[in-house]
Amino acid sequence: MYEYSVGKETISSSDDPILKHDMPSALERVEKASKYLEEASGMLKNDPYSGPARKKLIDGSRGILQGTSSLLLCFDESEVRKIIRECKKVLDYLAVAEVIETMEDLVQFLRDLTPCLSKVSQEVGAREKELTHQVHREILIRCLDQVKTLAPILICSMKIFIHIIAQGGKGAEEAAENRNYLASRMTDELHEIIRVLQLTTYDEDEWDADNLTVMKKAISTIQSKYRTARDFIEDPYAMRGGIGEKAVRQIVDHANAVADRAMPGDQDAIHRLCSEVNSMVETVCELRQDGKGTTPQAEGLSRGIQEKLGELVRAVSGAVNNMERLGGEQIAHTVTGRLEQATRWLQHPERDDNGVGHRAIAMIVDEGKRVADGLQGVHKAEMIALCEQVDRISRQLSDLCRRGMGNTHQAQQVARTLSEKLHELKDSIQKAVVNKVVEDFSDINTPLKQFTEAVHVPEGVVGRETNLNDKAARLSAWSKCVGRTGRLVAAGGTGGNKKLSEALVSAAGRVESLTPQLVAAGRIRLNYAQSKAADEHFENLKKQYAESVNRIRHLCDEAIDSATFCKISEEHMQKHTVMCDSAIANIDAEKMVEHTTAIARLANRVLQVAKQEADNSEDPHFIAAVNKTADHVQNCVTRMVQDAKAVAVNPLDHAAVSRWRESNKALLSSVGEVRRALTVTPEFSNLRISDSSQLPLSPSSLEDESPEFPSIQDSNLETSVVEKRSYKAYASFEEVAPPRPPLPGGDLPPPRPPPPETDDEDDMFMTAPQPNQPIMVAAHGLHEEVKQWSSKDNDIIAAAKRMALLMARLSQLVRGEGGTKRDLIACAKEIAEASEEVTRLAKDLARECTDKRMRTSLLQVCERIPTIGTQLKILSTVKATMLGAQGTEEDQEATDMLVGNAQNLMQSVKETVRAAEAASIKIRTDAGIRLRWVRRQPCICKSRSHLIVVSYECVHPTV
Repeated sequence: MYEYSVGKETISSSDDPILKHDMPSALERVEKASKYLEEASGMLKNDPYSGPARKKLIDGSRGILQGTSSLLLCFDESEVRKIIRECKKVLDYLAVAEVIETMEDLVQFLRDLTPCLSKVSQEVGAREKELTHQVHREILIRCLDQVKTLAPILICSMKIFIHIIAQGGKGAEEAAENRNYLASRMTDELHEIIRVLQLTTYDEDEWDADNLTVMKKAISTIQSKYRTARDFIEDPYAMRGGIGEKAVRQIVDHANAVADRAMPGDQDAIHRLCSEVNSMVETVCELRQDGKGTTPQAEGLSRGIQEKLGELVRAVSGAVNNMERLGGEQIAHTVTGRLEQATRWLQHPERDDNGVGHRAIAMIVDEGKRVADGLQGVHKAEMIALCEQVDRISRQLSDLCRRGMGNTHQAQQVARTLSEKLHELKDSIQKAVVNKVVEDFSDINTPLKQFTEAVHVPEGVVGRETNLNDKAARLSAWSKCVGRTGRLVAAGGTGGNKKLSEALVSAAGRVESLTPQLVAAGRIRLNYAQSKAADEHFENLKKQYAESVNRIRHLCDEAIDSATFCKISEEHMQKHTVMCDSAIANIDAEKMVEHTTAIARLANRVLQVAKQEADNSEDPHFIAAVNKTADHVQNCVTRMVQDAKAVAVNPLDHAAVSRWRESNKALLSSVGEVRRALTVTPEFSNLRISDSSQLPLSPSSLEDESPEFPSIQDSNLETSVVEKRSYKAYASFEEVAPPRPPLPGGDLPPPRPPPPETDDEDDMFMTAPQPNQPIMVAAHGLHEEVKQWSSKDNDIIAAAKRMALLMARLSQLVRGEGGTKRDLIACAKEIAEASEEVTRLAKDLARECTDKRMRTSLLQVCERIPTIGTQLKILSTVKATMLGAQGTEEDQEATDMLVGNAQNLMQSVKETVRAAEAASIKIRTDAGIRLRWVRRQPCICKSRSHLIVVSYECVHPTV
């Protein structure tokens, strides 16, 4: 037994008490299972049909699988704990950073911190390369990079703090705030590393903004602070304001954050305990401050605090567990995701979705109102009016459903109207979001440049502090505006891209939190102009701030549609052109300079976005077209600026004004060329719409020429250029009815026409699954995703539909609803084979995709499918051995593992389908791949008694 000997050796050489405790039982299971197999072999040799022998064989096989899995898990968890111990050493050093007040202490601090930080860097770096979840790898890489970047900046901030207090000058509070902020940032990054190291699965639907996710992170932080808090409580000489008291306060703060998101019963209990702990800690601190920390009163209070703190931690843990068990479906965090939830309700308003659809609509309306706050004039009034209209119709439909009238003609009509208005509101939100990006990111350098200039004003200049305060206020206001825009884009402009949305929210928070630290560092630099440490400290934070602003702008550019960005930039340039004409008429050179500068900045932003799109593509035709138009813009900007200078010098020079107008007109025209190069339009020469006169109409269709159908705008046809898509569009009746067979001729009967596409698998999903059917719920979710597409000429959709059907069948087998052990194993094997097929098709598509971001996204989501599929096959085999013995602890363990695996697999396939559909529009000209993405919900026109289906194929040159 190789595993047994290796396991014994690992136990004897390890200093991990948890491994020493857990691994022996796993080894015993393996050893016992091996004996079962040995005994079964002997018994079967004598009697091949022996029942007891077959039972031993099954038990032995199951034991080997479970035991080996447990051994590997024990060892892996032990390795993770080693890394976490090193991370906690760094955290311990960071916790004392605020008490270091001499240069000697700082030198010792650096000597102690450096080797620990180096070891963390090496071990985390090695660990991320072993992870299978790309998202987890990216988080570890990002957090580790932040820790490496922040460490020298923290040391610099500590140095300037020591320098200030040694001189007894002003600015010590700002320096301490900088130091504490940087230490806190590093602490947060290390806690995130620890959290991710302990994760074993990744849920695409779990967002950082989810209540449950926030609660889990809060309880993780509470547990990390608990030991420090206990040390403070037990030490009668611990002083107010120390690390221990802060740990207690932080535990209370995080507990309140959990309570705010918890269910009502848990909420009240946690808030009450938080209040009690706060008041008791306040009293103990006062007693200790008065030198009464060892009195019976203080000691009694300390024991009480310890008990209450323990109760609080248990209450918080219970609240998280209750929320996880009973929380229900979360509302999506983007407008696109909420629209999907709303659409599911509007398609079947008679079904009870626990109010998810109505709440999703309400949150879309709230988002619309937030966007409206940043608009002006008629645009703001139109957005608010549309929001109120959607809200009113939504309430009307909810009222009909409450009265049991969800399946009436009236409710269906209201649902159609609401769907149309929701899509209109979504489009308005997205356009307004792009408009905010154009406005707020046209100039990201001036606020920081002006603040930097104010910081470097020489000593002795009158009003330098007032000037600094003015520029700091402007910088802070601009940072808030940028953060708000980033969050608007995250909610309304990412098309449901979780990673991009979370990155935007994080970047917005980073800019907002860095601003006061940069301002504080600027004040220190102003007061200590000759200090090299102060100058270095300011430059460090300035660089951090500039990088954060550039990152949020880059993420916004990635999120929004580039062609729409160019169009709105062009509109803004035209507005500034009108203002320039007004300045010329009023002979106002200053206004002329202001507005021509704005035009140049907008043109440069168009240039920047165009270059980003060209760099992201591998299509030579697209790259050449975009670069050519971008070069033209560059030349036109230079010429326009030169002509504008001449006008500013002499606004009465009519020849100069004429030259500027011509060059500005050429600039506007060149921006339009960039927009057209980035805009993808259907090839209408290939558009075919069947005429009603050529269609076989039924008598009933002749009787009713104009039935009440939704208009073409209500359809889900993806033809918008906002989607950045290149496709052939065509409309055809062939997708609705088979071709008419030819007249009989000769001795042979006419060939039978091809049958229309059917969805027999829909019978499996006719009714919504129950909460106690988790595998069926996962299969149903995948089916809901793929049923919107026709599987004709689309192997990815066909394979995904087959996987959903197989997973539904697996659910029935696992629940004992028919079938045998052999059926369960065979079904799992088929799922694993289908997983391989989906992955193969997705990789083939990715290899031919010319868009780098889309290709990377597709590969990331599809590459984990085969691993999960293989795991499913193994876990299903283990589960199959327990059929007929349900209810045991081993059976429950196997079921839980199988459920989690099935959910991960269905989610991964769902994400692969979405990524494949996006990547299909950017295929190499000579790829030869044929994938037709045809929506199953066709558009129905009132003026024609037939269906029009719009689709696109990946068989054409990509623009």
